[in-house]
Order: sequence, then C-alpha cells, then structure tokens
Amino acid sequence: MKGILYFKEENLIKVIELMQTVLKDNSLTNSLGSKHNGTQADFAPTLNNYREKVAPFLSGGSAGKLDIPVAAERLKSIITRTPLSFNANLSKKYACNIFLKREDLQVVRSYKLRGAYNMMSSLPPQQLQKGVVCASAGNHAQGFAYSCKKLQVKGMVFMPVVTPNQKISQTKMFGEDCIEVKLVGDTFDDCAVAAKKYTLKNEMTFIPPFDDYKIIEGQGTVGLEILEDQPQIDYLFLPVGGGGLSAGVGSYFKTNSAQTILIGVEPEGAPAMYESFKAGKPVILDSIDRFVDGAAVKTPGDITFAMCKEVLREIHLVPEGKVCTTILKLYGEDAIVAEPAGVLSIAALDDYADQIKGKNVVCVLSGGNNDIDRMQEIKERSLQYEGLKHYFLIRFAQRPGALKEFVNFVLGENDDITRFEYMQKHNKETGPALVGIELKSKDDYQVLLQNLNKYQINFTELKKDDNLYGYLV
Repeated sequence: MKGILYFKEENLIKVIELMQTVLKDNSLTNSLGSKHNGTQADFAPTLNNYREKVAPFLSGGSAGKLDIPVAAERLKSIITRTPLSFNANLSKKYACNIFLKREDLQVVRSYKLRGAYNMMSSLPPQQLQKGVVCASAGNHAQGFAYSCKKLQVKGMVFMPVVTPNQKISQTKMFGEDCIEVKLVGDTFDDCAVAAKKYTLKNEMTFIPPFDDYKIIEGQGTVGLEILEDQPQIDYLFLPVGGGGLSAGVGSYFKTNSAQTILIGVEPEGAPAMYESFKAGKPVILDSIDRFVDGAAVKTPGDITFAMCKEVLREIHLVPEGKVCTTILKLYGEDAIVAEPAGVLSIAALDDYADQIKGKNVVCVLSGGNNDIDRMQEIKERSLQYEGLKHYFLIRFAQRPGALKEFVNFVLGENDDITRFEYMQKHNKETGPALVGIELKSKDDYQVLLQNLNKYQINFTELKKDDNLYGYLV
C-alpha cells in the first residue's frame, strides 16, 4: 500500500530481538525500579545506547515516503480545514502581514487529530481491529480518542494519576464508548512505560505522539493548507515540542516553498530540541518546566530531530512568562482563547521584529485547550515576567502604626498589595510577613526599592530562582 512504511523481514527480526534484550537488561530494569521512580533521566545512558543500536533499522531514508497530499485527502472528511486568518493587530504592531493558522479551531481544538487519524487509518484492517494504545494527558489523547470513535476501534488511553479531571473528561467526551482511560503512575514517563508494556502484552498498536512517519505526515497537512491559502510566505513560525508538526510542515515547505524561512519555537524551560540541535543528536534533559505542557518534552524523537535539523533554520527559546503575556494579549485584543503551547509562535515575534518588517509571516496557533483553572497562574507568571509583580519578606518594626507607615510612605500611589501573610503560626506579628506587591509600571520598581531603604524597612526580596520563592510563593 502506497505511503506505508514497512520493515524488511530481517530488519524487523533484529528490532524485535533488540527490544527483547532491552526488556531483559538488568541495568534498565534496576533503573526503572530505582528510588527515582524510573524517570527517563535515570536510565538515559541505557536509553541512548539502545537508541543508537535500533536507529539504523527504524530510519533507512523513509522521510521520502511522506505523501502529504494523500494524507490530506485521507483526512478531508474528518478534520476541519482551519482558516489562515490575517491578524490586523499583530500586523500593525510589527509593520508586516501576519497570518495565524488557527488550529485552535480544529475539531479537538488542536492539530494533533491529523497525525493520530492518519496513522490509525493507514494500519491494515486486521491490525487496527486488535486495538490501539496511546500515552498522553493532553491534545494527543483527545485526537487519538476522536480517531477511535470515527474508526470505531477499541482505544486505551494511559494518563498519569495526577491528570486534571477536565482533561480526562474531555478525552472521554471525544472517544465516547470507543475508549477506556487508565490512570497509571505519578509522571508521564511512568505512564508511557506502562502503556507500552500493555501494548505488547495485548498485541495492540501503540500510537506515538510525534515520532512516527505517519504521525508526521498527518501533521504536515497543516503546511499544505497554509500554502494553498497563501503561496507567498517569507517567514513561518512553528511551535516545537517533540517535533512532529515542525518535521511535517517543514518537509512540505522544503519541497514546495524553499524560500520560506522556518523558525521553530520552544519554551525556555523545556529546550529539548534546542539542546539536541546544539549537540547534533537527540538528548534527554534531566528536568523541565512542564508549564507549556503541549510542548514540554524531555527529548525529541529520533525521526523528528533528523527532519527538523534539515528543514528549520533555527530553534528559538521563549520564556514561559512571555508565553503567558501573549495568551492574555491575544484574548484581550482578539478574543482568542489559546493554550500555552498554542501561542509559542506568536510569542517569538518580538525577537524577530526587525527581520519580519514588511514581510508575509505565518504563525501556527497550534491549540486552544486551555483549562480555565490555570488563568490565575497565567496572569501571575505574566505579571512577574513584565516586572509588575514582586514578593518580599518584611519584618515590620514592633510598634503601633508600622504597617500604616509602610502603606502611606513606602508604597507608591499606584502600587497595590495583592498578598499579605504572616509566616509564623503563633505570635504572628513578631515574625516576617510575606507581601506581594503589584505595580502599574515596571519603572515603579526602582522607586519602591528606594523607599524600602529610605524608611529603613527590614526586607528580603524573593526572586523566582530562590528556594524560598518556591516554598512560600
């Protein structure tokens, strides 16, 4: 069947033998059972060792087998063809023509449906009917669930125990009776290990979130639609997590719009692809900030890394606080509800303002699955990033009127106390107080510090990287 990747029989046997060796390997088994709960970082050396052994049998020049137009036809009756919308506010701000590819308007509110359905619908019928498995607590799970319902196949979704109820409910809504959700492990790594064991034991097919040619091919249809709607594009900004979207869209652009400059954008706290580019091979990060959950991975895929390295000019990092500011501005100015990973491409524009002036620019707005319960944290991170929110431990003088003097003389006219909490349970007033102060302008920060010193306030400022900040704020 055209477009489907098959192994040669002898290579498939070698892959199976290597997998069996991995399962029997004591160093890997011991790592999985270690006191660190078997996170990916714990057995990174073993993982990299087997990755290098297996890679030759998994690649073999199959990138050329991507047939994105065929995938687009396959997906035609399943997905929503999302609009490529001209954004007047951003275009005015950057003095160029900015278009947003609105994948937040997709059926499952993200592009992930494209890859999941493309891979599942390409499986031989007898293999598909045995059932499919995925490990995800986000958009991939929802695209997978919707695909199961459309194809009327049994699907098993593995999620960490700590997954919010809203995400579990959303996944069940899209999959209805065709899927079952299993909550396993405290981390995604634990969950993924359990999912793959279940897949082997039950002879089902594992549907990965990004590192598969059929997944990449499905995500690449985003690029096909972009070029059909706007053939002349100077810059294309793409969010990067595992790399499936960038690999697929980038490959299509490389063939059909080679002059377009492609920029991958990653969250600063999870720079897996960025560090892999620097190292020249996929690396596994020890730890990441999971706030931008749709793009926070510890390692990219082997396939996606190789393809992204070829098609992206560079990987650009964006601070999580900047992502939050972008979410709030997009909602306030354009009434667009986007998730953190969804706005990565837009959040990078400030850093490319000079290059994109007068150009045609496309940003892929990759998803809109934002939990309303996160909005307070998003606002908080944005204020801190913009220099408008600061926290202090203050030891007020033990005399009447000390707090009143602080409010009247230390705080500026537009400064506001947003948090006040004594740290001691007993004799509270004798201990320090945690004080959160919100400013109207970041220029007021220096004035605030001057006043704290001028009126001899005993204070300690809590910085984001301090341990105290993590414990108290």
